[in-house]
Amino acid sequence: MGIVINLDVMLAKRKMKSTELAEKVGITTANLSILKTGKAKAIRFSTLEAICKALDCQPADILEYKEE
Repeated sequence: MGIVINLDVMLAKRKMKSTELAEKVGITTANLSILKTGKAKAIRFSTLEAICKALDCQPADILEYKEE
């Protein structure tokens, strides 16, 4: 399993749509979708910081490690 992305959970908690988050963060909805589905191989700290700022959360609210 490895790193699990809980972005959908935070979006639901904040009652925010993916398109709104993508606009606030300054990334495309396609790239946000890749991140949400866990298909991304990496994330820039600046992007993570922008997501956390937009969702008013901590990185640990979005990223979780699960043993395989």
